Amino acid sequence: MEISHRDRGLNYGDGFFTTIQVKHAQLQLWQYHLERLRQCQQVLRFPPLEEAELFDACQKAAQGCQLGVLKLLITRGEGGRGYGLPDRSEPSIIITMSDFPLHYQHWQSQGVSLSVSGVKLGHQPLFAGLKTLNRLEQVLIKEDASRRSGDDVLVLDLNDNVIECSASNIIAFKDQQLVTPSLALCGIKGVYLSLLSDHHNISAQALTLADLQDADAVFMCNSLMGLVPVKSIDKKTFNLQTALELKARIENSL
Repeated sequence: MEISHRDRGLNYGDGFFTTIQVKHAQLQLWQYHLERLRQCQQVLRFPPLEEAELFDACQKAAQGCQLGVLKLLITRGEGGRGYGLPDRSEPSIIITMSDFPLHYQHWQSQGVSLSVSGVKLGHQPLFAGLKTLNRLEQVLIKEDASRRSGDDVLVLDLNDNVIECSASNIIAFKDQQLVTPSLALCGIKGVYLSLLSDHHNISAQALTLADLQDADAVFMCNSLMGLVPVKSIDKKTFNLQTALELKARIENSL
C-alpha cells in the first residue's frame, strides 16, 4: 500500500502498534494485544477502534501461516502542516507479515547472555508502558547492542534503574517472589508480561542492576519469545537449570 507524505505517523510518529505471534493461522493472545491497542488509542486520543474489523483483517492476513509474525500498525492518518490535530481523523491501518525469529526457540532452552546498554531511556510518564511509534531510543539501543558481546542488552533509565531489554520485559525471581521493573516513567509493558501478571503475583518496583544480579533467576519475555532464561549479565552468571525448572512451573500454570 502507499503511504501519503502527509501521514502523521510518518511525520510525527503519531500512532501505535503491536506485534502478534501467528501459530497455525491463529492470532495468539489477541485479547491482550487488543487491550494494548485500546490503551494507546485512549491516551493518544484516537477515534475508537473498529475492533471486529481489525480482528477480521488480521485473521485474513494470517491465513495459511503456520508460524509467523503479524505487525498491526495504526497511524492517525493524514494531517495538515504542524502538530495540531486534524478536525477529523481517518486512521491508517497497516498490517504486515514476516518470518518468525527461529533463534527464539534456541534461547528458550539455552538461555541468553546480556550486556548493559550504553543508551539510557528518558522519562515520559504520559507514554510509559505504551507501544507508540516513537521508538528512536530502541533504534539506538539496537545499534549499541550490535557492538557489544552477548545476545541482547539490558536497558537502564536516566536514574540507572533497570527498565527492560531491547525488545522485551525483564522478570526476576528473588526470595520466592517474582518482581519486574516499574514502568511508571518509561519502558513498554509487553503483552506476555500482562499474561503472566494475570496468573502470578508479580511485583512492579524500582530495580537496580545490583538488585537484578542478586536474583536467583532472571528472565526476559515478550509475546514472540515467551519466557527466556538469562544465563548471564556481563560477568554475573546464573544457574540455568534453576531458571529452566522455574520457567516450566510458570508456563504450566498459564
